[in-house]
Amino acid sequence: MTTTLITGANKGLGRETARRLVAAGHTVYVGARDPERGAAAADALGARFVQLDVTDDASVAAAVAAVEAGGGLDVLVNNAGIEVRSPQGTIIGAADLTAGVTREVFETNVFGLVRVTHAFLPLLDRSPAPVMVNISSGTASLTRAGKSYPGAAYSASKTAVNMLTVQYAKAFPRMRINAVEPGYTATDLNQHEGTQSVEQGADIIVRMSQLPPRRPHRRLLRRHRPRPLVAPPTRAPRGHEPNS
Repeated sequence: MTTTLITGANKGLGRETARRLVAAGHTVYVGARDPERGAAAADALGARFVQLDVTDDASVAAAVAAVEAGGGLDVLVNNAGIEVRSPQGTIIGAADLTAGVTREVFETNVFGLVRVTHAFLPLLDRSPAPVMVNISSGTASLTRAGKSYPGAAYSASKTAVNMLTVQYAKAFPRMRINAVEPGYTATDLNQHEGTQSVEQGADIIVRMSQLPPRRPHRRLLRRHRPRPLVAPPTRAPRGHEPNS
């Protein structure tokens, strides 16, 4: 039996991913900050609930202890994420970006991912087939930056998630570690402005959570077009070695 933990799983993409993985036979832990909402979601899905605030060390440590007592962990889905908007509900672009807003977004989207991953790595390492799925975004792309979505902090946080995914995958080659781009999905995070359903958005998360051995690794995967997070190495011209 595969055991999976999904952070931020009481609603949206996390909840839909949990629903489908339960149906696929996984033992799923619904990780959520709010005990009442998290427990209700887990009960409705036939999953287990674990209280988990990714911004709090004590909460994460308690979740590790609970999952370990339940038998261990095979799949970690780092789904918890936030986007901070202005009091008027508008997206905060670079002109209005403050250190406080950036810190708030990074605390969940980046530091929270690192906190949870670091804490659960020993359990994943004991699994015969460990998998990690990090939720990224198309807004993280440097080549597409500024073409549509103007939000600065959220985009930067997801760019950081991509780099962290690469580094974790390099450090733990036995684990199948990938980032996924669900697409512009209608959730609370974007005030339900997305153009696709949570069922559509969860497709790639569910697929990569069930990744068998010897399958894609260290990649950013969209619903239809996977691509490597690391480009193939190129040979620098003699006398022109890279300096950055």
